[in-house]
Amino acid sequence: MPIGRFARLCRLSVKQLRHYDELGLLRPARVDPATGYRYYRAAQARDALAIALLRSLDISLADIGRVLAGGDVAGVLGAARDRMEAELVRRRGMLATLERLLADGMPRPQVRLARERARQVAVVRDAGADVEIGVVTSRAAARLNDALAAAGRVPEGPLVGVFPLDVGEQVAITLAAPLTGELPGLDSGVLAGGCFAVATHAGPYEQISLTAHAVLAWIGEHGHTPAGEVREVYVSDPRSTPPDRLVTQLMIRIQEDG
Repeated sequence: MPIGRFARLCRLSVKQLRHYDELGLLRPARVDPATGYRYYRAAQARDALAIALLRSLDISLADIGRVLAGGDVAGVLGAARDRMEAELVRRRGMLATLERLLADGMPRPQVRLARERARQVAVVRDAGADVEIGVVTSRAAARLNDALAAAGRVPEGPLVGVFPLDVGEQVAITLAAPLTGELPGLDSGVLAGGCFAVATHAGPYEQISLTAHAVLAWIGEHGHTPAGEVREVYVSDPRSTPPDRLVTQLMIRIQEDG
């Protein structure tokens, strides 16, 4: 059947069918060498409708190609489900943040300057996309806590997350446990001292951007310049504290004269 009739049957556009042909995803049964017109067999409707269905679920054309080729269907669909679930979690977090802004207005926590001394730490490093930074941070914290438990060590203070001030598509993070001496299986290092603008964030980690916004505003209003490092000091243990009762110190390093 001609491409227009086939498109109507499969609820696709002629433009889409031509694109799928160019990608090798759904080749026409025949192309007239004189006119270039594409013709399809009725039996191809099943694949065309499968493409339309999977695209409606935001599955990529590359993954659809693997499905049509008889690849790991469960793996492709499972990965799509996981992406959707992660996006739902992110959207719910954004909605909760918006609700907090509607209820309380723009955040204005008390901000103070504090000088931190350098401390020896055991560290776990990881990286991930900006949208999944909470998952990456939790993963790093789990590795750090597991290593501490396996060695029978107790950190000499709360765990500290270290993040870049300028966030791109990929974010490198460091989770640090104040600890004297080495911990098997983990890197050791020094958490540098310096001057920080500090505020307390109360509530879920997903809303800590509100406090970061307020601290950066305070830094600008008081004539300081951020120096490119953000720290989160996890005063509460998320394993035993409800999200709405979490307490986190947010610290942004500032440049110092000289």
